[in-house]
Amino acid sequence: MTPLARLLLQRIEASGPISLADYMADCLLHPLHGYYATRDPFGAQGDFITAPEISQMFGELLGLCLAQGWLDQGAPSAFTLAELGPGRGTLMADVLRATAKVPGFHAAANICLVEASASLRAVQRKTLAGYRVTWYDRTEDLPQAPLLLLANEFFDALPIRQFSREGAGWAETMIGAREGVLAFGRGAAVAVAALAHRLQETPPGTVVEICPAAPAIIDAISARISAQGGLALVIDYGGWISQGDTFQALRAHQFCDPMAAPGEADLTAHVDFEALARAAVCAHAYTTQGALLTALGLHQRAAQLARGLTGTAADAHQAATRRLTAPEEMGNLFKALALFPQGAPPPAGFA
Repeated sequence: MTPLARLLLQRIEASGPISLADYMADCLLHPLHGYYATRDPFGAQGDFITAPEISQMFGELLGLCLAQGWLDQGAPSAFTLAELGPGRGTLMADVLRATAKVPGFHAAANICLVEASASLRAVQRKTLAGYRVTWYDRTEDLPQAPLLLLANEFFDALPIRQFSREGAGWAETMIGAREGVLAFGRGAAVAVAALAHRLQETPPGTVVEICPAAPAIIDAISARISAQGGLALVIDYGGWISQGDTFQALRAHQFCDPMAAPGEADLTAHVDFEALARAAVCAHAYTTQGALLTALGLHQRAAQLARGLTGTAADAHQAATRRLTAPEEMGNLFKALALFPQGAPPPAGFA
C-alpha cells in the first residue's frame, strides 16, 4: 500500500467516499506523494512518451503555425508565448528553435510556462537554459497581452467527474473503501446541471465524464485571444463529445489498475473537445492530429530530416513519422482544437 493510499483511506474513513476528481487531484498533485510532485514521468525511462519526445517535427511545425498566426495578425511587438503543462520543456525548445529565423518573433515573445510541479519546473529550467522564462501556477495569471499558446496533453490530466445515466438523473462514480482497500462505487442518482443538455441523447446506463476545471481555463485563454488577439493550439487524445468510461492509469508504458498504487501511476481521461469549444468566447476549429501535421508539412519535413539517415536511425525516424500521423497510431486518436479571434481565418493546417 502506498503512503497516499493510506492517507486516502483515512480521509474516507473520517469523511466518507470522495469523487473521482478529488482522487485524481490527490494522486497527481499531492505535495508530498503526488505523481507529478515526485518524479519525471516522461520518456523511455518514465511512464509514457508524448509527441514532442517522439520527434522534433511535432514542436517545429506547431511553432511555425503559431508564428504564422502572429504574422497574420500584424506581428504585434509584444506577445505572450505560453505553454500549459510543458513537461520537460522539449516542445517549447523545439518551438523556439524552429521560430528563431522568423524576424522579430523572439524579440517580441514573453515566454511563459504554466506548471504546477516544482520538480518539472527544475527540468524545464535546464532544457530552456539561455531563454528568459517566467513560470505561473495558473493559466488565469498569464500576462494580459496577445497570446500564442500551446497545450499538448494538458487537459487529459485534469481531474474529471464521472456519471452514469439513471432515469432522469446521474449517479456519480465515487471512491470508497471495501475490506481495507480503495474501491469504486456510485452515489445516488441526482440532477446535474452541467449534464442537463445530455439527457435527450443518452440512454440509461450511458457513462459521461466532465472536467470541472477545463471551462475556466478555456475561458481565460479565449477571453485574451478575443480581446487582444492571438492563437491557441490544444492537442490531446479524446473526441468531440464525452461518452463512455475513459478513466485510465499508465505505469512503465503499460495500462494498470488506477486504484492499485495511488501516487505512482499517471491518471488521465479522454478530453471532451466539444465542451472545450463550448466554453470558448472566440472562434474555434477542430481536426485530427494526423490531418493537422500533414497539412503543416510533416511529411516534407520528414523527408528533409531523412537525408543521410541509414540503418536503425532511418528506421526510427520513419517509425516516429508514422506514429505521429498514422490513423491507427496517434493520427486519429489525438485531436487538435484551435482558438482564434472571431472573423479571422482559421490558422494554418485547419482550413
